[in-house]
Parts: sequence; C-alpha cells; structure tokens
Amino acid sequence: MENSTEVNEFVLVGLTDVPELQVPLFIAFTFIYFVTLVGNLGMIALIFLDPQLHTPMYFFLSNLSLVDCIYSSAVTPKVITGLLTGNKAISHDGCAAQMFFFVAFASVDCFLLAVMAYDRHAAICKPLHYTTIMRANVCKHLVVSCYIWGIIESSIHTGFTFHLSFCGSNIVHHFFCDIPPILALSCSDIHINEVMLFILASFNVFFALFIILTSYIFIFITILRMHSAEGRQKAFSTCASHLTAVSIFYGTVIFMYLQPNSSHSMDNDQMASVFYTIIVPMLNPLVYSLRNKEVNRAFRKAIERAKRPLCM
Repeated sequence: MENSTEVNEFVLVGLTDVPELQVPLFIAFTFIYFVTLVGNLGMIALIFLDPQLHTPMYFFLSNLSLVDCIYSSAVTPKVITGLLTGNKAISHDGCAAQMFFFVAFASVDCFLLAVMAYDRHAAICKPLHYTTIMRANVCKHLVVSCYIWGIIESSIHTGFTFHLSFCGSNIVHHFFCDIPPILALSCSDIHINEVMLFILASFNVFFALFIILTSYIFIFITILRMHSAEGRQKAFSTCASHLTAVSIFYGTVIFMYLQPNSSHSMDNDQMASVFYTIIVPMLNPLVYSLRNKEVNRAFRKAIERAKRPLCM
C-alpha cells in the first residue's frame, strides 16, 4: 500500500477484443443509439405538440422517454467511441460522472414504471375519480419524487464507491463504469459498499415491483368483473405496453444486481448490461407506440402538418 500509486484513470475492457467485431459492433450500436434518440425525443415532441396527449399517462411516458435518453447517453457514446478509436481509457472523474448519471436515471426509470402502474390502476379501477386522484400537481410531485430519489441514491453509491482507494489494477472488466466491476478493483474493504448496493437495489426493485404487482392485481380483478368484452380488450391493451416494458427492464436488473457474488459471471453481466443500458431505451418508444392508437394518431397528424408547407 505504501509503495502503490493511486489510480487516476480506468481502462474499460469493452465488449470484445476481437478486431473483426469492432466495426460491426460500432455500426450496430451507432444505429441503436440513433434509433433511441429519435424514438424517445420524437415521443416527447409528439406528446408536447398534441393537446389530446396532455394526460397523466403521457406526462409520465414523456418523462420515461427523457430518462431513457439520458441514461443511454451516459453509456452508449463512450462505448461507440471506444469501438471506433480503440481508446478505452476513462478518467477517474469521468468514470464517477458516468456512474452517477447512469445510476441516477436508471433508478428514476425504475420508479417511473411503478408510478405508471399506479396511474393505470387509477384509470381502470376508479375511472370516475381518476381526474381527482391524478391531478396535475399530484403527477408533478410523483415525478419530482422519482428524480429526487434517483439523485440521492446515485450520490450515495458514487460517493461511497469513489471514496475507496484504487491502487492496483485499473482494468475494468466491463464496458462502462458500473458499481460491481469498479468495486472489484478497490484495494479497500468493500463490504459496506456491497451491503449498501444490495439493500438499495433490493429496495428499488422490490418496492417498485410491489406497487406494480399490487396495482395490476386490482386491475385484473376489475377487468374480469367487466361485462363488456370490448371494455376488457381496451383495458388489456392499455396495460400490455407497460407490462412489456416492466418485464424487460426488471428482468435484466434482477439478473444483474440481485444474485449472489459467487454466481456473478462477467460475460453474463455484460450481456445483461448491454440489454438494459443500450437496447431497452430503444425498445420503450417502440413498445409504447406500435399498439397505441393515440400515439399513432398523433404521429399521422404530425406528418400531415409537416407535408402541408411542402404541398403549398
């Protein structure tokens, strides 16, 4: 310890060392990131421009799209740059910043999905009281609470992680500065960090999942009591997109963070991480738009408005 030098930069191993795969992966991830930005920013623009989408459901969806853009942008551009230039180094402060933004907005994503489940519960189970339950101020407070908790949790993780000493290897066996691979490089005692990670990750996942599952239990009971087949189909269709997004996001997060350390495999962790850091943000706008008649209607209206000046 006395003769060691404190690490001032990290080297991200990345997804592969095979030169033949660098260009195909660069093209694939660049395309995915482009689709992610266009899809999510397009969703935000549609919701902002169409008055008929100014409802609690789409207010939450616009925030989900914004969060997906930010936490994807915390990771993907660095991955793309590394594949293109071969430079996989990241400074100590850059690594801390990447971890902070990724953890903060991934946590916000986690709780926004729970808030959206509560919104669907209010809309389907208590339609007559929906406008009073999901008032504009209530929606804003729910969203702000998600952001505040994400920032607090990320500050705890980032502060505790980079308060440690890094005096050995600086090779990160991952493609971005996630908490577990950075902790593995520390020459300090990381027991408290591991316990903190498990407790906060468990709280995020299980508290949010409790809200989601409880909401959907009441939703399904209400749907089964409906006498109209058309009403049941409409209720199911409004929930299908959200359930798909929840299954994809929480499945990979649970696999990544809530397994015993002895069961961790770096290769499996990287594959799971690629899915929820790069692919899931691209899928969300597709999931919420393909079967959503209101979004499709707003999209067609936007195209028609764009064509009018050209026709003139």
